[in-house]
Amino acid sequence: MIYLNLGNVYDDKGEHDKAIENYTKAIFWEPNYAKAYCNRGCVYSRMVKYDEAILDLTRAILLTPSFAIAYYNRGIAYKKKGENEKAMLDFKKSCQLGDEDVEKFGDGSDII
Repeated sequence: MIYLNLGNVYDDKGEHDKAIENYTKAIFWEPNYAKAYCNRGCVYSRMVKYDEAILDLTRAILLTPSFAIAYYNRGIAYKKKGENEKAMLDFKKSCQLGDEDVEKFGDGSDII
């Protein structure tokens, strides 16, 4: 979807507000678009809006329970909030799901 791609471009440029705006449009047009929720959650996390990040990443997980990178990214948001137990559970779950991208980042123990 075009709005997801635009959000990615703005995110890469560090234009977080524009990235959020475009991910939100992607979600408006496709309310069950787990990747858009995941990407928007990651941007919220970079903006230090951890509660919003966790909400979006949780929504991505509810829509696609096997979405390993969403668990990993939610774990990072939990870690940054100081919720280490929840973070570790998400890091472990992301590894259990066997996503190769997640495995190359490790189980998150180096972050905690």
